Amino acid sequence: MKSHVMSQLAALEAESIHIFREVAAEMERPCLLFSGGKDSIVMLHVARKAFAPAPIPFPVMHVDTGLNFAEVIAFRDRWAAQLGLRLVVASVQDAIERGVVKEEPNGSRNRIQTPVLLEAAAREKFDALFGGGRRDEEKARAKERVFSFRDEFGQWDPKNQRPEIWSLYNGRVFPGESIRVFPLSNWTELDIWSYIAEEEIEIPSLYLASEREVVERDGMLYAVNEFVVLKSGETSQKMSVRYRTMGDANLTAAVESVADTVAKVVEEIAAARITERGATRGDDKVSEAAMEDRKKEGYF
Repeated sequence: MKSHVMSQLAALEAESIHIFREVAAEMERPCLLFSGGKDSIVMLHVARKAFAPAPIPFPVMHVDTGLNFAEVIAFRDRWAAQLGLRLVVASVQDAIERGVVKEEPNGSRNRIQTPVLLEAAAREKFDALFGGGRRDEEKARAKERVFSFRDEFGQWDPKNQRPEIWSLYNGRVFPGESIRVFPLSNWTELDIWSYIAEEEIEIPSLYLASEREVVERDGMLYAVNEFVVLKSGETSQKMSVRYRTMGDANLTAAVESVADTVAKVVEEIAAARITERGATRGDDKVSEAAMEDRKKEGYF
């Protein structure tokens, strides 16, 4: 007798497909947040499967801080064009120039992404935004439901969330309110990479180890680029590094690695004992509750 037990990845994919279809059925104007990072790439791949052979029935949006890795932006644009998707770019730099937000002294644009995201979502009248957040990434994300309700100000109240018993999702919203949806909530970083390997999904080469010029700051390795310039007294060195996550180029560190193929990355992640954000995102180290504070304000 043949076994009908689903693999871990097949079960996760099926759950995510169900979530995509549920949102398409319940909500009027959903949108997928696509940055060109590994999680949003997997999310887009699963969305294609959810509606195949029809095209994805909603646009994609990226909140562009203006400090992104050039390769990731090129990847984003190429995939949106290749799939024939409408790409909405919400520019933080444009918002700064219009006086909507102000630069923060620490160089991070993470917090000021929020008003830009909310402005774009209101302008486009999106009532559901798909995000690639996973519960294993960070403790604030571990608190969030798959369907995360946001009030008319785009804010999240972690103490006022809707139950999701038996995977029943409540998408009811009044005008001005919205839902953030996380189809990859139950995936881990290892699941993401194992799925990328199994599905042979294309990713930016920054995720694979290569010799790169880096400078060490506060115990973290930052690639020298247009956003990371050597300070007086600093010296750079060539090291074999890769990126575990993609954020702003000025605040996202690389990790020392020789994993130059997806298969080697899977092996490396299987042995890792620290999350990718904890290891490489300088903007998450502002405070113990940095992520939760931003999510309460409307961050995705």
